[in-house]
Amino acid sequence: MELKFSRVARKGPVTIVTLARPEVYNALHTDAHYELEAVFDGFAADPEQWVAIVTGEGDKAFCAGNDLKWQAAGGKRGWGRSGFAGLTSRFDCDKPIIAAVNGVAMGGGFEIALACDLIIASENATFALPEPRVGLAALAGGLQRLPRQIGMKRAMGMILTGRHVGAREGHELGFVNEVVPQGEALAAAERWAETIARNSPMSIRASKQAIEKGLAVSLEQAITEQRDYPAVQAMIHSQDYIEGPKAFSEKRPPNWLGR
Repeated sequence: MELKFSRVARKGPVTIVTLARPEVYNALHTDAHYELEAVFDGFAADPEQWVAIVTGEGDKAFCAGNDLKWQAAGGKRGWGRSGFAGLTSRFDCDKPIIAAVNGVAMGGGFEIALACDLIIASENATFALPEPRVGLAALAGGLQRLPRQIGMKRAMGMILTGRHVGAREGHELGFVNEVVPQGEALAAAERWAETIARNSPMSIRASKQAIEKGLAVSLEQAITEQRDYPAVQAMIHSQDYIEGPKAFSEKRPPNWLGR
């Protein structure tokens, strides 16, 4: 597939997706959403790819959100089943996805980051859900994810005011995992991805699925049902389930197959 609005690179089991519309601070329009949906569909289906990173081109913006100028000029609106950037409604991907936020993450851009499992932010990163300032609402997941990730009052404080939050405050609030110097977000995200990839990909997928499914039900139900979750069953019946203990007993690095 020819990519017009993004770039994809692969480093071993890590897929790096770069939003590539720097002329509009990597804001996204309909065609970009559908392109990114196909990109992340490919990542999810590829057994050789275990972790993904999403970042923005340039050093000013991760993603400025919805391309309002495109919308105001009458450009078609909307996205596919997987949501904004092919990520915000992607609830069936058990592989970890990391946001390397290298600048502005506004509106839909912040919603992309919130949809990822980890957020690594450069010191110049800025986060906000400013939709109310332009007569909109953060309906691509921001209104639901932010309260779940930082608590109701803190989220209300950001959402109702539309205020901008820097990387350091984002770390204090709890939605940023690590803050790094400007220009180093992608390198730091790759470091996290490489660390994750040293573990069994089957165990990682089982863990992510168990957390996400478990949070939707009571603690008792989650503990009772977790062994029946598809990714947990896949882990139990995988070669990795045998290889891990064997490698440990033989005092050698495991040879993960990821299946």
